[in-house]
Amino acid sequence: MKPLKEKISITIDGDLLEKLRKNAENDERSLSQYINLVLKKHLENKESKK
Repeated sequence: MKPLKEKISITIDGDLLEKLRKNAENDERSLSQYINLVLKKHLENKESKK
């Protein structure tokens, strides 16, 4: 079973959003998929440093 997804609303700096959009496009992912991937990798990295 796929994990449940929840919709949220966040505010992101314009320059950061542009970088995220470009990276998502280069990775052939939606912006939402790319942000999820980046956040998962960041949290995994943070957990592995503990």
